Amino acid sequence: MKSTPTTTVTREQMARARVLVVGDAMLDRYWFGAVDRISPEAPVPVVRVTREDERLGGAANVALNVKTLGAQTTLLTVVGVDEPARTLRRLLEEQGVTALLGSDPQLYTIVKLRVIGRAQQLLRVDFENQPDHEVLASMLSDFQRVLPEHDAVLFSDYGKGGLTHLPHMIELARQHGKPVLIDPKGADYSRYAGATVITPNRAELAQVIGAWNSEAQLHERVERLRAEHDLGALLLTRSEDGMSLFDTVDGTPAHAQVPAQAREVFDVTGAGDTVIATLAAMLACGTSLREAMPVANRAGGIVVGKFGTATVAFDELFPS
Repeated sequence: MKSTPTTTVTREQMARARVLVVGDAMLDRYWFGAVDRISPEAPVPVVRVTREDERLGGAANVALNVKTLGAQTTLLTVVGVDEPARTLRRLLEEQGVTALLGSDPQLYTIVKLRVIGRAQQLLRVDFENQPDHEVLASMLSDFQRVLPEHDAVLFSDYGKGGLTHLPHMIELARQHGKPVLIDPKGADYSRYAGATVITPNRAELAQVIGAWNSEAQLHERVERLRAEHDLGALLLTRSEDGMSLFDTVDGTPAHAQVPAQAREVFDVTGAGDTVIATLAAMLACGTSLREAMPVANRAGGIVVGKFGTATVAFDELFPS
């Protein structure tokens, strides 16, 4: 079954939409430099750093994507008590993203440092620790307090240990009648039970259902997964093959597909963040998943033409 034609919403509709983003926030750092020689110590390039850049990453980038589209957003997350946490707070404030940030002295605020030379990423260095306790437990009351004020809830799971209480949060969101969107991670999808839609890419889905050798096998395994975990829908992002939505129409399992947007791919970093942020904003505006999917697909096509963790503005998505 083909997807419905692309839907549009007004700027006023988008401005009224409210999305609650919960998950693992991180700081993306970029060191740009010139590469003129190979190190005498090892066969690696020497990068003479000439410029540094800092951007919101992880769930913070998802929240920024929602905000840049013109919707209202609140980010709920926990960070450490360190310099990257202070930088994250400053960037969120500068971007106008409302944030409820818990502090945990045992947690290292996640930092992804990318070294760029000759317009190519040469190296990525990750700074993080795996928490030995539930970092969001202390913020459950905040989640319950702000939940009724939002039209959709988006969980951005990067597998960093910040969403151990996810099943309880999904249950609370469903009790309030809020659509629940999840960007999944790992092989255990039982923790996402009851979600309105999850948005794995091909590699992430294969981790759970195994590699498939035909579309028929993919459909069969996805439907089994949906039934097993009471998933309203699964949106599979397929890079150059576009997106596939597995949902239910009139009580029957159904499938819709949109092709990839034809454009030059510069950087896929954060494209998944843009896709699910756009989906959440559209659902918060009152559209259906089938109406929202082509819009999210177009947003993903725009953002891969930009460098690093980037966002898409309302005017880019809905040009007048």
